[in-house]
Amino acid sequence: MDSKLEQEKSNFGYDLIRNDVLSELLGTEKESLLYWLGKSIARSHSLESIDDIVDFFKRAEWGTLSLIKEKPYEKTFELEGPWMGKGDPRCYQLEAGFLAQQFESLTQSIAVAVLSEKRHLIHIQVTMDRYDEIDK
Repeated sequence: MDSKLEQEKSNFGYDLIRNDVLSELLGTEKESLLYWLGKSIARSHSLESIDDIVDFFKRAEWGTLSLIKEKPYEKTFELEGPWMGKGDPRCYQLEAGFLAQQFESLTQSIAVAVLSEKRHLIHIQVTMDRYDEIDK
């Protein structure tokens, strides 16, 4: 059997829950709730480096995450997966929230993540506020 077809079949259950069940359950608040759920997941899976974050995305089957631009208080990641560009209605706020929280933990500064789509790839820009440190 074609490995691409096998991959699509093996992801069917995950995609069903991710796209259909969560949309039905969360309704119009889906995007903001997924962002906060991503932050919550990050708090329970604290990671120590960008390499650990990239590995987590792979293990969670969230796609392939790559750091494509880096400034002292800003990181831009590219996320790609075999489902992208194929009409998949996936919302990536879960991943954005996860990244924001990981960088809050790594830098001890408030962080936010913003999504954009470019050529069927998702870009997630994480910005840390160097003037707004988290109270310990």
